[in-house]
Amino acid sequence: MTTVLPSAPQAERPLRCVVTGAAGFIGSHLVDRLLAGGQSVTGIDAFTDYYPRQDKERNLRAARAHPAFRLIEADLRSAHLPPLLEGADVVFHLAAMGGLLRSWTWFEEYLTCNVLATQRLLEALRREPTAHLIHVSTSSVYGRDSTGDEERPLRPDSPYGVTKLAAENLVFAYAANFGLPVTVLRYFSIYGPRQRPDMGYRIFIDCLLADRPIVIHGDGRQTRGNTYVDDCVEATVAAMRHGPAGQALNVGGGQPVSALEALKLLERITGRSARLSFGPPRPGEQAQALADVTRAERLIGWSPRTGLEAGLRAQVAWQQGLEHEEGPR
Repeated sequence: MTTVLPSAPQAERPLRCVVTGAAGFIGSHLVDRLLAGGQSVTGIDAFTDYYPRQDKERNLRAARAHPAFRLIEADLRSAHLPPLLEGADVVFHLAAMGGLLRSWTWFEEYLTCNVLATQRLLEALRREPTAHLIHVSTSSVYGRDSTGDEERPLRPDSPYGVTKLAAENLVFAYAANFGLPVTVLRYFSIYGPRQRPDMGYRIFIDCLLADRPIVIHGDGRQTRGNTYVDDCVEATVAAMRHGPAGQALNVGGGQPVSALEALKLLERITGRSARLSFGPPRPGEQAQALADVTRAERLIGWSPRTGLEAGLRAQVAWQQGLEHEEGPR
């Protein structure tokens, strides 16, 4: 009598992931996290001149050495996209023109990067109807006060917010008409290592370390529920694991703090004193931004874990490392 032994369980194959905006602040962290989780990753980035290319190259230093990563330099506004997405299980769409202030004067770039590029990506995904699109949006779609849940009125108060809301609407239109599996994540005030040079905490820390004056726009009492980048990435990976939600989810930290309070904390962390001045409020800047993440907790089992002080300490340490690497700026 022959004994038939049960076959060994088949190892689950790595997911084929595409990350647009892969060399950026959050995109590069997501790439690292996916590779660490055993996934296969194709990164797409246009390396626009929004900020120095060397910053983005540094962001991808570890990923480039990984055998499961490949980088494609391509602009979603003009590249032939279907071959780049072929066989993808999940597409994370982080590529966008970010930042509030420049959107008032660079409107064509924001329109093409945030709306046209998204529409072209969606058209290409119609050929990969099973690929789950995780589209990254922003709290700016809510407008000047984004405190609350996803049912708040969507009233963006800047060209940046307008273009990001238009992109969201395109995603949901393609989902409704062509059955694309989608999830939209609205990120709230992300900070941490690799933060862009134009973002608030990066500027505050650079100025403190170099003893340069800091300009606060407005009265400094505007509040944010800041989200540490690792928490943001974990929410994005949780959305992948859950599968298409077909709706928008807030991704935000739970510790509101004003600009002045954050600066005092940074003074304590760095041991430096800020030289402050005040300027006019920036047009369209949010007065309050605190995410209600109940829906994300319920649907994808995610909630923020990193406190503001721990996160800022990590960002300060990273920026101090940059100073040693690059020398005084």
